[in-house]
Amino acid sequence: MPQKPSLIIHGGAGSISHSSLPPSSPLYTAYTTSLRQVLQTTCPLLLAGHSALTAATQAATLLENNPLFNAGKGSVFTRDGRNELEASVMVSRGYRKRGVGVAMLTRVKNPVLLARELLVRGEEDGGMSVGGGHGHNFLSGAEAERLAEEWGCEIVDPEYFWTQRRWEEHLRGLEKEKGYSASDGVPDEDPQAEKAEYLSQGTVGCIAMDLHGTLCVATSTGGLTNKLPGRIGDTPTLAAGFWAEEWRVSTIPAPSPNYFLRLAAAYNITARCRFGGLILKEAAEAVVGRGGEMQRAAGEGWGLGDGSGGVIGLDEKGNVVMSMNCGGMFRGYIDKEGKAKVGVYWDEKET
Repeated sequence: MPQKPSLIIHGGAGSISHSSLPPSSPLYTAYTTSLRQVLQTTCPLLLAGHSALTAATQAATLLENNPLFNAGKGSVFTRDGRNELEASVMVSRGYRKRGVGVAMLTRVKNPVLLARELLVRGEEDGGMSVGGGHGHNFLSGAEAERLAEEWGCEIVDPEYFWTQRRWEEHLRGLEKEKGYSASDGVPDEDPQAEKAEYLSQGTVGCIAMDLHGTLCVATSTGGLTNKLPGRIGDTPTLAAGFWAEEWRVSTIPAPSPNYFLRLAAAYNITARCRFGGLILKEAAEAVVGRGGEMQRAAGEGWGLGDGSGGVIGLDEKGNVVMSMNCGGMFRGYIDKEGKAKVGVYWDEKET
């Protein structure tokens, strides 16, 4: 029996507030309009019978191409002023490996499409062609980019990823670090920070359920602003930043770093459903909601950046779940009437 398709996306979570991103501002409109366009462009693929893999990677590609979000074109800079990109794809069935990640990419225009290639090509030769990369679940750096070019992924000059807004954010971050070292751990006030245009942080991601009930999660990010070169976060890390599984199905991508890794948050939530009898919303709230495991693990650091984030998910019936313990998360979904609903703040009803 055909399953009614479902679709949910996010564009990063963090310290979003009515003051940092006023709902009347052109930038708020730009974010919500972009989310709505991604949903309205991707949903017809599912309705036409395309796979969850096709739809999820399409949505993530659109987010990667939009400089508003911290992925692809809008990626943040490392400490040494470069862009190192990450992405992942996971399906609930249909492929031997099911989940793959790619990282430390500097020339692949759409990292999520490289992740898709790695997943699909794993079916060749029974997935045993290790020398060609097909047998691996995780690839990074120069070798991953060599295969990307060989497999037909679009390769760009690293300058493609440069944007003025992210570069200014990079420079502000370096100046703020100087404030720490000059004041014995207490940073100088950053007078430009309040005036700076809001920038989305964290991962972007999509979960799609197709007519056959198969789930796919696709995520992509530039990582942390001014991260050390070579740093790999939760986004391409199986079980920490993404998960897709069927029994009673749930799938969770996570848009914020560190504590998602430490708590294996995506699988943590799934296990509470599978083995603990919780419904997906209850499990997500227990881990990433206000007062949840992630906030408690951060202790006094919560509210200062530690342990803050959010998740999106779909259960086996296509019901949407969105949980967060931070100020907000750029997010959207297609409701049961087929309309695109989007939201930003944690206490905002999606419209």
